[in-house]
Amino acid sequence: MRIKTRNTTSHCAIASPDFYRYAPPHDDRPKTPRPAPAEPRRRRVQSAEMGMSILKALARLGGAASLTAVAQAVDESTAKVHRYMASLVEEGLVAQDAATQRYFLGQEAIHIGLAALRQCDPVRAGEPALARLRDELGVTCFIAVMGNQGPTILRIEEPALPVVVNVRAGSVLPLLWSATGQAFLAWSEGAQIDTQARRDWDGATPVQRAQLKGKDPVAGLRARVRAQGLSSVEGLLSPGISAVAAPIRLHTGQVAAVLTALGAAGGFDAAPEGRIATRVRQEADAISAALGFDGERG
Repeated sequence: MRIKTRNTTSHCAIASPDFYRYAPPHDDRPKTPRPAPAEPRRRRVQSAEMGMSILKALARLGGAASLTAVAQAVDESTAKVHRYMASLVEEGLVAQDAATQRYFLGQEAIHIGLAALRQCDPVRAGEPALARLRDELGVTCFIAVMGNQGPTILRIEEPALPVVVNVRAGSVLPLLWSATGQAFLAWSEGAQIDTQARRDWDGATPVQRAQLKGKDPVAGLRARVRAQGLSSVEGLLSPGISAVAAPIRLHTGQVAAVLTALGAAGGFDAAPEGRIATRVRQEADAISAALGFDGERG
């Protein structure tokens, strides 16, 4: 007897493997909002650049100007400049006159400017120029300031084969008979300058006096040097030695120091429009600009 069997399939549900995975308990705590994305760095840099451009424009415009004038100076819309002005006013860098509505540099900007002025050191600022002139022109060059006894050399640079001349750091030069002294004379005034000029004249040699002519030789020398923009001498202080010198000026226009180059007369072009004089004048002007001089005072 054959017994038939029938396969039966269990209908019990088999749990999915995901069912056995760990499920963390529900967190009912309030979610902390995510911080807003940081402003892109470039945008912040551009904002700083615009703020500085506005401050520099105010300075160029004399320290005070209308919103329209500042906007034109920085080539931006008045609406955009006004937004930046509001931030600068809030920081004390700019202030506004309630009567005229003109903006002007604020107290904080003044403090920054004064701090910069206190750091103005013509000798330190001029050291790179000394090295450049020495290497480029192959001449001895130095920076002098007005001391109690007269123009005094503070920093000097000499080429590999220096010209034999009796000047060193600490040397005091005459006012009338040296290029350095003449530069101080031309752009300086006061009792000390006048006293030393008279002393130099009284002790001058006939050759030296012959260099200065006219009813008022000192006044004539002043006018000539100012017209040239620098002083130039050939063999006046030391035979065979020529020199050119240009003033280094502060923001007030006052002469802070004098930049001088000198060399043997045979190979040194002391012409006021020559290459050496041109480079000395350029370097002196650059140092003056770094000290705040705008080139517009006498």
